[in-house]
Amino acid sequence: MVTALPRPGHRAFQAGVAALVVLGLALWWLLSMGSAPAPSGQVTMATGVPTGVYARYGELLQQDLAHDMPDLRLRLIRSEGSIDNLRQLVSGRAEFSIATADAVATYQFRGEPGADRLRACARLYDDYMQLVVPKRSAVRSTKDLRHLRVGVGSDDSGVQLITRRLLEAAGLDFDQDIKPVRVGIDRMPKLLEQGKLDAFFWSGGLPTTAVQRLAERFPVRLVQLGDLTEGLHRQGERTRYYRAAVMPADAYPRAQDGQAVKTIAVANLLVTTDREDAALTQGITRTVIDSRDWIGRQVHAAQKVDLRTAVFTDPLQLHEGARRYYVSVKP
Repeated sequence: MVTALPRPGHRAFQAGVAALVVLGLALWWLLSMGSAPAPSGQVTMATGVPTGVYARYGELLQQDLAHDMPDLRLRLIRSEGSIDNLRQLVSGRAEFSIATADAVATYQFRGEPGADRLRACARLYDDYMQLVVPKRSAVRSTKDLRHLRVGVGSDDSGVQLITRRLLEAAGLDFDQDIKPVRVGIDRMPKLLEQGKLDAFFWSGGLPTTAVQRLAERFPVRLVQLGDLTEGLHRQGERTRYYRAAVMPADAYPRAQDGQAVKTIAVANLLVTTDREDAALTQGITRTVIDSRDWIGRQVHAAQKVDLRTAVFTDPLQLHEGARRYYVSVKP
């Protein structure tokens, strides 16, 4: 019996078929991975009062997200500030928000509902504490505010949180030694201009539009807060998020007479919760970092958003989606 020998090209043909099958499977896998639906629908972001930096930053981010994720609609809602933003997050009224690091730490310390679910996407820019008085005011330090009418921010704002601590560092009692007026930056400048306030505190990026516009129409001055740094840090663990800082002379040219002003600064965080989708959070984090230059041309504070420091979101851990983004762009 004669055994038929395989034709010379038979094995090569079989190997070629096998290779095509493997290649086809690989292409199918890659296409299926890439065909995951892009984030779509609507998400809500809590920002702040209309004349604050949070609100303007949110408006510009909304425009960039519309370009980067056209199937996603970002809805912006106002708030009273950092603490209110955190409450809107954990209640489900918002999916993303901005809050100062000290406000987050205080929310956690108080054991507020949902504090353990909070996660960060990025460290953004720093807020600078600003004490604004009429130019002819005799106030030269926080201690001089005794018995005066002082705008302290709304009750759920990060402004009031820091104001209370600054007053304590200056040896003043919030409820007894000043006349606190609990309104936000949307009302304080007008009240000062009308003579219904003697001073007001504000915590925001530089420059804050409401303060800038006030300085352009009414003579005001910024009071230094640099002498309160040590007193703040003596108040305990929750005040470690404050650092000594200097407002440059050109932050508010008409309010500073060419002089830099010593003050206190605290970082802002882009915050979400652990229930948000990783792909959505990754995409939003990417846009936040990529949009820095464009947004920074209109909101000066946003120029401080930096990929190298964005991951330092103490006291919050990064959301898994944000972590994936930073890993993907790591050199």
